[in-house]
Amino acid sequence: MRRRGESVRKVEVVPYDPGWVGEFESQARRLASVLGDEAVAIHHYGSTAIPGLCAKPIIDILVEVKDIKAIDALNAEMEALGYEARGEQGFSGRRYFVREHDERRTHHVHMYETGHAEIERWLRFRDYLLAHPDEAEAYGNLKRSLAEQFPYDALRYNEGKTSFVRRVDELARAWREDRD
Repeated sequence: MRRRGESVRKVEVVPYDPGWVGEFESQARRLASVLGDEAVAIHHYGSTAIPGLCAKPIIDILVEVKDIKAIDALNAEMEALGYEARGEQGFSGRRYFVREHDERRTHHVHMYETGHAEIERWLRFRDYLLAHPDEAEAYGNLKRSLAEQFPYDALRYNEGKTSFVRRVDELARAWREDRD
């Protein structure tokens, strides 16, 4: 019997693939065509957005929208692009979509209304790792190790990253404040 959060999918961390940028750009164009004027900005974030960083081969896309409630009316259009609507899925004010190909998760789309705190948090985290390659390398090493320890347990894999992510999040907050 599986525990809550335990995955039947293998947690796979692979070397950086420069093709991830092009895949993000392709999907961003497709999303923009569905979202139209509702989209304020479409960001590539997460590990696949950081050159040289190993990652789970899943493109994370963060979309800022004008009105989060308007997104619910676009679920059919998102599904036509191959995305499954998951609603908030535990994060108030978010709309979450996943895309799979050949039973393998390929994309996560997180939509938030402009001004939501999660937008700044995720972009700040990404930008900090881009500016601090030593921290990015440490993060990659941690992820590889966790994927080896918990290849079929996404919950433990994610829990294993928590203290690192919290520490870097605090560093990134101070770094951003110093820059502003």
